[in-house]
Amino acid sequence: MKRILKYTLSLLLMAVIALFVWGYAPDTDPDAMKTKYASAASQFIDVGGGLTMHVRDEGKRDGPVLVLLHGSNSSLHAWEPWVERLKAKYRIISLDQIGHGLTGPNPADQYEAAAFVGTLDALMVKMGVSKFALAGNSMGGYVAWEYALVHPGKLTHLVLVDAGGPPDDPNKKLPIGFQIARTPGLSKLALVITPRSLFEKSIHQTVSNQAIVTPEMIDRYWELNRYPGNRSATGLRFAVYASRAMNVGRLGEIKTPTLILWGAEDKLIPVSGADWFAARIAGSVKIIYPGIGHVPMEEAADRSAADLDAFLTGPFPSPAKMPSIPTTKP
Repeated sequence: MKRILKYTLSLLLMAVIALFVWGYAPDTDPDAMKTKYASAASQFIDVGGGLTMHVRDEGKRDGPVLVLLHGSNSSLHAWEPWVERLKAKYRIISLDQIGHGLTGPNPADQYEAAAFVGTLDALMVKMGVSKFALAGNSMGGYVAWEYALVHPGKLTHLVLVDAGGPPDDPNKKLPIGFQIARTPGLSKLALVITPRSLFEKSIHQTVSNQAIVTPEMIDRYWELNRYPGNRSATGLRFAVYASRAMNVGRLGEIKTPTLILWGAEDKLIPVSGADWFAARIAGSVKIIYPGIGHVPMEEAADRSAADLDAFLTGPFPSPAKMPSIPTTKP
């Protein structure tokens, strides 16, 4: 019996060692990350409470203001396709939300909706921006509509891009990275074991237009996820997500002109979510992109940016007047 136990323990030890050899990844160096992933447009703004946020303020200085919120485990870089296409007409503010990118963790260790809404509003106040259109993808879409409930007077438009909020589909298969982050025990290992291959597979599982996936994109996700404090922030955020109490019952209170953009092949938040939001936000406009996955602003940049511009230009259109989308892949 002792020999069996000893043999079992030896196998477990070897398995743990192999796991660390395969996937151990230390934190990245913050200065190196800022050198690599900040740009000439980057600002690091102290919003109080020990929090400094990475922000890019680009485009036409006197144009309408558009604020962009990225999704879970992403960064402001996800919006670069829209920024390039819209900056001649709009002042565009993109930011790394708390627990992401070069902003890093929230010193308060809070990652519920109120924390995201509060830090965003503190940033807008600090920047002197009191009226703006707000767009968010995935988790960022969830933050965007929660912000619309708390600060409706500050928004001119609300744009939900494959936004978080709809009930989970129990039959959907999450990308491997999200499965690990939501699994007790494994999420603890993810604090130190995060191989690049894991990010590569998750990204390929998240998008349908595979042409947008590059080695540089995979490196960016992998390295910024390992920015000091971001992995622990991810664990805290997903713990909150598991017991979240979102204000979905109040979605009908939103009166801000709302555009809903969705990839028809989204595997993370199925396209049924677009109908779910449209049924709850009166007068909202919905556009579905065939052949597109979870990030239309990257996968269908030209089309989605043009649709956004048409929506923001106004007057606020009815759904019947919005352009139809051809059923072809990009």
